[in-house]
Parts: sequence; C-alpha cells; structure tokens
Amino acid sequence: MNKDIIKTEIYVENNKVNVIRINNKEYISLTDLARYANPEEPKIPVQAWMRNKDVISYLGLWEKLNNENFKGHEFETFENEAGKHSFYMSPQKWIKETNAIGIISKSGNNGGTFAHSDIAFEFASWLSPEFKLYLIQEFERLKKNEAYQYKIEWHANRVLSKVNYLVHTDAVKTNIVPILTEEQKRYAYAEEADVLNVALFGMTAKQWRTQNPELAEKGNIRDFTDLLHLVILSNLENTNAELINAGVPQSERLIKLNESARRQMRVLEDNKGIKELESMQNEINENKILKLKDKNSK
Repeated sequence: MNKDIIKTEIYVENNKVNVIRINNKEYISLTDLARYANPEEPKIPVQAWMRNKDVISYLGLWEKLNNENFKGHEFETFENEAGKHSFYMSPQKWIKETNAIGIISKSGNNGGTFAHSDIAFEFASWLSPEFKLYLIQEFERLKKNEAYQYKIEWHANRVLSKVNYLVHTDAVKTNIVPILTEEQKRYAYAEEADVLNVALFGMTAKQWRTQNPELAEKGNIRDFTDLLHLVILSNLENTNAELINAGVPQSERLIKLNESARRQMRVLEDNKGIKELESMQNEINENKILKLKDKNSK
C-alpha cells in the first residue's frame, strides 16, 4: 500500500470497516470484518476461514480469472492439503507463495488485511449471512455516494499531476544528469523541482517546510495546494520538460514558467469548470472534518 491509494470507511452494524481503492478496485478490510466475530484477535477468524478447502478453491479461481502472474502449481498444493487438521494458511503465506493480488496484507501501524470486494463478501458470508447482506448494502451505498465519487475524481487529478511530473523528471535525467557528478545529480533533481515551486508558489519546498512545520509532517507543498494551482502545475511540468529538451537555461526557464503561471492564473481563476471542481474538493474536505468530529465524539 502507498500514500496514493484512496481511503474511506463504512459502518456495518455499528462496526467500522475500512475500504481502500487501488487501480479502480475497492478492497475491504478483512481485519475489520473479522472483529464482528472476534474483536480482540481478528486474525483468528481470518486464518480459520482460510483453512477451509472450499475457500482455498474459491481464492484460487478468483486469482486465475484476475491474475496472470498467479502461481497455479503452488495453489494446487494448497488446495490438496486444505481441510486437513495439519493445514495452516494465513493471508501473508497465501500472498507470498502464490503471488496473489486478491488479498493485500500490511503489518505495523495502520496495517491489516484487505481483500477485493468479491473475496470480502465471501468472508462476510462465512461470518454471518445477515452480516454479509448489511455489508453489501453499505458497500453499494458507498459506491453511489457523491462525496466518494468526488474523492475519486480529485485523486485522479492529483495522479495526473504526478504523471506529468514524471515527464518533467525524465527530461531532467536525460538532458542534465549526464554531465553532472553523482552528488550534483541529486541536487539537480531538487533544484529542477523547485524551479516549478518558485515559478508557481514563490518559494522552494524547503522554504515551505520551514514555514509550515506541522503540515510538512503530513505532506509537501503540492499536497496542500488548491485545485487551480494543481491544474497549472500540471501544465507547467509539461512546459518545463519541453524547455529542458530545447536546451533552455534554468534561469530563463524560471522566468518563462512564472510568466506562464501568472497568465494561466488570470485565465483559469474564474473558469466555471475549475469552480465546480473546487466546490467538489471543499465538500470532500467538509465531509472529512465531520467524520473526524464524529469519531472524536465517540
């Protein structure tokens, strides 16, 4: 798991269940579902469920249908052994031995075991058919929730900015790095990133961290900017890549990028589409605050 995934939560029969979205697919926390049966040791129901022969067969079939890198030979070994008293299976073992993608497991703080919704529903059914129906109901409600859809759109925009940034850094590597020492290469990356930061935000990443120490613990200057700046940033990254490829010196690029940023700001700041997206973003933020307040009040 990484910080780019979309995280949200639902409540099933007063049980908080975390949901994450990866590659346009939702994964539901088996750990949270298992607390319905064993609040103190949720890993026990998960492991007990995975000892079942029918479950291993189902997991294997799901992987065959959705995972071209699934290790079928290892799966067949598990399928033959499943159901025996000596058979033991855990999410971590299943993932490691079969290269499974339907289940994701992470240890440590904020960790846990997540599974694709197809698999999570099967686990919920094993826990309780009634619980499964409530889970499906809340999950479908989440999928239709406008705030969640806005969150997905916002995330897509953030990813677009990062993808374009890769174009920018690739141009740096191709056109600047080859003539520098290893130490200078590292410095060049930071300096080129800050060309965009200074052109758009008027400060370097380090200056922003110094001025915002509390926010710096949670992200960077780009994580805390508004949608309008992210749109302009996306455009500037492409422009800077082209300027680098054209051999334009950095000092000249900074001036051109700043002029472009100010020009785009004048054009886009009253754009209706931007305003609508900003409204969506504000609604998402308000929902987060309400959820946080509700959580703290419990």
